[in-house]
Amino acid sequence: MSACHSRAARLSLFASCIAVIPYVTVAAAAEPGRPLEEIVVTAPYGIGIDPALVPAHVQRATAEQLERSHALDLTDFLNRGFSSVNINHAQNNPLQPDFNFRGFTASPLLGLPQGLAVYQNGVRINEPFGDTINWDLVPISALESVQLMAGTQPVFGLNTLGGALSLRMKNGFTHEGTQAELYGGSFARRAGSIQSGGNNGRWGYYGNIDYFEEDGWRDYSKSDALRVFTTLSGRGDDWTLDLSGAYGKTELRGNGSSPVELLAIDREQVFTHPDLTENTQVQLILEGSRKLSDRLQIAGNVFYRDIDTDTFNGDGTIFEECEVDGEELLVEEEFTDVDGNGECSSGADADIELVLDLNGAPIEAELDDEELDAVNNIGRRRQQSHGASAQLALNSTLFGGENDLTLGFAFSEGRSSFDSMMEVARLLENRATSRTGIFAEEFITDVSSEVTSASLYFADTLSLSKRVAVTVSGRFDNTRIRLEDETGQSPELNGSHEFQRFNPAAGITFQPTSALTLYASYGQSTRAPSPVELACASEDAPCNLPNAFLADPPLDEVVAKSWEAGLRGTLGREIRWHLGGFHTVNNDDILFQTTGGAQANVGFFDNVSDTRRAGLELSLSQRWSRLHWFIDYSLVDATFEDTFIVNSPNHPIFDDPPDSGAIVGDDKLLVRSGATIPGIPEHQANLGLDFRFTDRFSLGADVVVRSGVYLRGDEANLLGKTDSYSILNLRGEYRIGDAVTVFARVENVFDEDYETFGLLGEPDEVFEDFEDPRFFGAGPPLGAWLGVKIKL
Repeated sequence: MSACHSRAARLSLFASCIAVIPYVTVAAAAEPGRPLEEIVVTAPYGIGIDPALVPAHVQRATAEQLERSHALDLTDFLNRGFSSVNINHAQNNPLQPDFNFRGFTASPLLGLPQGLAVYQNGVRINEPFGDTINWDLVPISALESVQLMAGTQPVFGLNTLGGALSLRMKNGFTHEGTQAELYGGSFARRAGSIQSGGNNGRWGYYGNIDYFEEDGWRDYSKSDALRVFTTLSGRGDDWTLDLSGAYGKTELRGNGSSPVELLAIDREQVFTHPDLTENTQVQLILEGSRKLSDRLQIAGNVFYRDIDTDTFNGDGTIFEECEVDGEELLVEEEFTDVDGNGECSSGADADIELVLDLNGAPIEAELDDEELDAVNNIGRRRQQSHGASAQLALNSTLFGGENDLTLGFAFSEGRSSFDSMMEVARLLENRATSRTGIFAEEFITDVSSEVTSASLYFADTLSLSKRVAVTVSGRFDNTRIRLEDETGQSPELNGSHEFQRFNPAAGITFQPTSALTLYASYGQSTRAPSPVELACASEDAPCNLPNAFLADPPLDEVVAKSWEAGLRGTLGREIRWHLGGFHTVNNDDILFQTTGGAQANVGFFDNVSDTRRAGLELSLSQRWSRLHWFIDYSLVDATFEDTFIVNSPNHPIFDDPPDSGAIVGDDKLLVRSGATIPGIPEHQANLGLDFRFTDRFSLGADVVVRSGVYLRGDEANLLGKTDSYSILNLRGEYRIGDAVTVFARVENVFDEDYETFGLLGEPDEVFEDFEDPRFFGAGPPLGAWLGVKIKL
């Protein structure tokens, strides 16, 4: 599809004349009159140190930056203002993005290798069944601060292969007063929030109600989200106590990627629908701290999380029509076409497997003289987790220097139940699917899982002198995963898996001057296979994500080993800068290998290869008088380190002569060492300016620049990348008195057609005349919104 190469220069020039949201990194200055707390959280719960002593790249933002950004949600904010961050529109719903940092993913979608840990008020919120993150349940209006710590961070536990994202929510001591916000505009989007907080010096309260609704810019894409967050807090001379509760209920329609030929006709059309995800969440967190002395503090939390997810996905069929003893019946796709005519017949072909209904009877290929050419994947996940953590922080003098020691313990248990079924259906004229009440017996799934994790960790920062500090840390994790088949039909699925490992890290900072810091570090971290991966790890028994699981071989845990080094500092007139490099190798990385499906959602998980993410990061920013500007550039080189064989049944190379050196078997391609990992842009840049014309009026803009990516299914890099793109966004606000502010924002100002993501699928399952197997996740078009904020 067309990109915006022709306008890239114009966007960059335009960005140099207007303004943007004031994001901050670890060295960023605060708003005048609102000093930014100079602390970096270096452990999961509430322990922080001076940023100058952190041997890693850390990016942070406060509630004020979040509010002034007018961003749609947290991932939108990070994508436009944090370096090495990008999001893609694989699901094509604004609240269901794949969030990527340095080539590592935190996504709500099963099937992706999750490589980032996300914490909310010290509690890890990666869900137990697939380590996924439900971004739709995080209200941006209730966030007090955001911190993204780069690199392998063992102290933050499992999944910190690429970094850890730590979110702190508001309470009655950080947010006082009442505020309401309401806005609406393009795509019939209507959203708003109301929040109130306060305290009497010892006890405080905070409440937030956040609502979002839109029809979506694509057809049949109506979504809504309600999020409620509350906190009761207490503060004493030597103690703190906070009890927070969260409730979320969302109904999201994200109809996935579209065939390239359909996008050329009409970008608003969807391939098939509906694709509905309904989330309901209840969460409670009790956290507290107590100073035992001037130098010793204990802190900890206990939590309970309950999230229910219901899914309904209408899709093209995964079955074939076959003539069997004079009847037209549905059969599995993987029959042997002996006579080579492309059609199935029991009299001529072999390896035919009938699709049976719940009564064990063959399913006819037609219903009421209409072809059953679609399926409905219907699933339900129930996930409950609870746990506790405690940390002891000691500030002391060691070898004549300040020493900050943190010792911690964490325990969590997550229980999940997953049941699903596949209904054969008809594809209607508008490409929705019908309901028939006929379910395929083989694709009935009811599996439960239990994930128990116990950890011990420490972090110690010692100042050897006024200029040099060293940090050592480590964490021992023991993770046990139990799977059980609840149907009684697949007892071989039952089993237990245990993973345990100690991961160390060490780093050093050196400050030759007060305006310059050099840092370097090495660390290791681990990701244990999730229950969904362990239940779907055999090529001989592929799964239809997120459905059918069968007994599979065990997977190895992923171990990341990372080096990082850089410089950061300040120049005259408050110019702040950072230059750094990183190199991370994942041993035994896990990849979802597709074996088919209209959108490549049938397959299995496998330890395929070591993978490498290496790159450079450059950041410049200045806040001077009424002006603030920033530039972030990242180079992320993500590659497979080993040669391996990948399943790619939808790759067009199989239509070429069979003597291609890349073809090593039926539907199998050779991926050579050094091939680029799909879905990760090599070049990423964010640019912006912000200018306050008066104390009441400001304008801003930001430019998001991303290079193209290889498509999932093209791990061998035999096809081209998606086009690069540059997107300009504008915003402005005017304060009417002290209580009322009106604001506006415009996104994708030049209405560029762009794609953030791609995969190889089977469009001819729905469009018989479509031949191009490429599917793209299209970015949203021009949109504009107007709103008002009222402070009481």
